[in-house]
Amino acid sequence: MPLAEHPAPWSAHEHGYPVTAAAAYDAAGQIAGRAVEVAGPPTETVSIVERTADTLDRSVGGFSQAVAVADTPVPLPPSTPFRAALGAVYVGQLARARVARVPLLFVAAFQSLGIMLLLRGVVDVGNETTSEQVVAGSTVLVVAFVALNLLAQRFGALRAAGALDYYLTLPVPGSAVVLGTAASYASFAVPGMIITAVVGSLLYGLPLSGLWLLLPVAVMAGASLAGIGAVIGLLAPRQELATVAGQVGMSVVLFLGIIPADRLPLGIDVLRDLLPSTYAVDVLAGAFQPSVNWGMVTVDLLVCTLVAFVTLLAASIALRRAGNAPR
Repeated sequence: MPLAEHPAPWSAHEHGYPVTAAAAYDAAGQIAGRAVEVAGPPTETVSIVERTADTLDRSVGGFSQAVAVADTPVPLPPSTPFRAALGAVYVGQLARARVARVPLLFVAAFQSLGIMLLLRGVVDVGNETTSEQVVAGSTVLVVAFVALNLLAQRFGALRAAGALDYYLTLPVPGSAVVLGTAASYASFAVPGMIITAVVGSLLYGLPLSGLWLLLPVAVMAGASLAGIGAVIGLLAPRQELATVAGQVGMSVVLFLGIIPADRLPLGIDVLRDLLPSTYAVDVLAGAFQPSVNWGMVTVDLLVCTLVAFVTLLAASIALRRAGNAPR
């Protein structure tokens, strides 16, 4: 019933009676009771409370479902095939190193040419064995500078910056990362090797007919030395140590490559047999001879291949270890 249809409450003041506290309290109670009758039960308030509770129930249920979905393990994507992963890493690293290709090629070839020019005035040019060893050792030094020295510095810098985590999160084999990076650096050694071998042959009067062996020498020597450089860079505890170790390794390749084996001090010849680059030097030195010993060439190339496989495998293991190591 509307409030206007109810008679006004009885007023003691209108009837001339004094208003006491008890009467006022009773009148207020009557007014409040009539207001409740007019408003009716608080159905709207109950409805709001019910809707709020229902919304909370749905929210809690949705949150529980989201937690259950998050706890469900998500299968990882399939691993990329080795050939595709190798190509992707190779192209990416080659594009990065292409920025510094001119200084890289210049330095790699210039130091080998400088060594040959220096030794041209010191060694006996009439001794063909010495001339062949100098030219072959200087040519392989180009590979050592790029694949051993620079690659050790590259992986040492990646580890120091924590960038190896990026490669470890990719669905690619670790061997593809190592081999692709090594191949990109070794690619820049090929022009320097050709320039050094041709200039050295002309400078020392050696035949050019056997220089086609530069191709297998570049591949096998580059792969074996790149594996060693990657292992050095990945296992070195500090970036500076990786740089120093790479430079020391390049110096060892230089001295054991340009000095003939029969002139090395006793005991050093054992170290020469352990270094894979010396087998590449022997192959290239044999290419300058009138008659090539193909049996020895095949054995030396197989040794380089075996060392390349072992070192690249060790570098792949070192990549996982370096990425999971605490920093």
